[in-house]
Amino acid sequence: MNLKGLGVAMVTPFNQDGTVDFESIPTVVEHIILGNADYIVVMGTTGEAVCLSAKEKRQIIEVIIAANQKRLPLVIGIGGNNTAQVVYEIQATDLSAFGAILSVSPYYNKPSQEGIYHHYSEIAKASPLPIIVYNVPSRTGSVVEVSTFIRLTQDFENIIAIKEASGSMLHAQEIIKQAGSHIQVISGDDALTLPMLLAGAVGTISVLGNAMPIPLTRIFDYVRKGDLNKAYQLHYQLLDLIQLLFEEGNPTGIKALMKTLGLCSQQVRLPLVQATPILKQRIEEYLEHSVYTL
Repeated sequence: MNLKGLGVAMVTPFNQDGTVDFESIPTVVEHIILGNADYIVVMGTTGEAVCLSAKEKRQIIEVIIAANQKRLPLVIGIGGNNTAQVVYEIQATDLSAFGAILSVSPYYNKPSQEGIYHHYSEIAKASPLPIIVYNVPSRTGSVVEVSTFIRLTQDFENIIAIKEASGSMLHAQEIIKQAGSHIQVISGDDALTLPMLLAGAVGTISVLGNAMPIPLTRIFDYVRKGDLNKAYQLHYQLLDLIQLLFEEGNPTGIKALMKTLGLCSQQVRLPLVQATPILKQRIEEYLEHSVYTL
């Protein structure tokens, strides 16, 4: 699967009573498509997948597939810290509508590098689709070391990419430097999208893209055209908003922004809580002063 450009880690809209807001899902999908995104990632961290039942997941996926109408490629998140359960979920899920699986490194258990290697080995053996390794140490408590990822790509042809969200440009550059030319490195941090693109990443899986895909696709256009001054200008203009979005956690911030834009409610599921009034006000002030120049 070609993972170049803008991938959007899609939110799951909820009603005020906490039930899934199925009516808003097509609105969000259409907004992402009209914003010229390149693909959509469902059932990831931003989609609050860990707080969804198996039945809700199936229903949400069905609605997204119907709304998308095969216009954009879809990536599905299937990961966890129980290797056998992840393998079972891959085997039990209808993957016919998807082009790849995004699988997060095991969290909480804090496995060794050998444990991480064997975890992904079992996933790769079980998966009929290409695998995107998701390295996000701030959430998992452990890091997928460069040598571990390179070893996985050498041993398993269907491990084709990494969503790199360690926050370390050096870590990302080492992967880009050492990985084979067929391996795609994807930014997993909106704040590092432009620096990683210029370092050799192929694109980003974005949270901000749920609400504001067009400014992000403009950055990609500027980079393709070699207009780095405009790319950096827009990058820094978005940086304040990106920092606001993650100030009280994800997807708390992005849902507050989407509520302001009329895309869906800001409801999240416990243990997450809605954005504070102060954060919502700061997001609204940002939009008031900046959105028309984006």
